[in-house]
Amino acid sequence: MSAVTEFNEYRKRMNDRILSHDNKVLKRFWSLDNQTYQEGALDVKTKELLGLVASMVLRCDDCIKYHIGTCHELGVTEAEIFEVFAVANLVGGSICIPHTRRAVEYWDALESEKQ
Repeated sequence: MSAVTEFNEYRKRMNDRILSHDNKVLKRFWSLDNQTYQEGALDVKTKELLGLVASMVLRCDDCIKYHIGTCHELGVTEAEIFEVFAVANLVGGSICIPHTRRAVEYWDALESEKQ
């Protein structure tokens, strides 16, 4: 099983498990997250790129994978992704370097599945 498939299946399985509890606060939070990334004054691509920078600075590998996957689906180019990595490393400092390595590895996995 590929790293991309494994991540997406795990994320879906666990989200379904969490949301099956009908917890109003969790469901509202998930809804707010979904609404935030919809088209608005900023387009969806820009919002995903912002989410990726924030995720890298906050050092959340699952969030990074999610945003990279969505960016990939939206047609973000490798040049654009590497500019995002540059911004994240500048803002977050050298502690972002390991997350950048894993982010590039995941981007490469997405690219290899595309072929």
